[in-house]
Amino acid sequence: MESFSSKDMAMKAQKKILSHMASKSMVQMLIDDTSSEILDELYRISKEHSGNRTEAQKVVKDLVKVVVKVGVLFRHNRFSKEELSLAQDFKKKLHQGVMTAISFQEVEFTFDKAVMTELLTDCRDILLKLVEKHLTTKSFGRIQHVFNHYSDPDLLTNLYTPGGPLWPNLTKICNGLNKLVEEGKL
Repeated sequence: MESFSSKDMAMKAQKKILSHMASKSMVQMLIDDTSSEILDELYRISKEHSGNRTEAQKVVKDLVKVVVKVGVLFRHNRFSKEELSLAQDFKKKLHQGVMTAISFQEVEFTFDKAVMTELLTDCRDILLKLVEKHLTTKSFGRIQHVFNHYSDPDLLTNLYTPGGPLWPNLTKICNGLNKLVEEGKL
């Protein structure tokens, strides 16, 4: 006979419901203005780079779903001690990636796509390991989709080309990231 836990069922329902609500209007209700602006710019970058509005929407929607699901797991204390250590590693690597992204934008012509790609790949791998016992194969695919999309060397090169078409988007993203760092949110 299987054990039944209403707490587990409630958490699963929360993850399912919140993943279905990953629309732009719901995101704006659930996150702060700065994060919402960053997501908007990530969408614009994806749309411009891929030339595909549907793909751009899908990658941002996948990003939101992953963030929401990991947040639900964290709020419900589902991570073991070892997993919480991985979460700290992820947070440190993400912070390093953010600071590197900002630095590459602030000091023109310092961008190194190999460094940025490696940071994003490391974040992806740590996150996958963190959630491997908690999320479905479909969620793993979402994580890989998001990180593979934004670590694409062509996208990164276009993004970090000073005066290029994506440079204003990058500037807005880095301004937002700087604000989140200053507020202690990243």
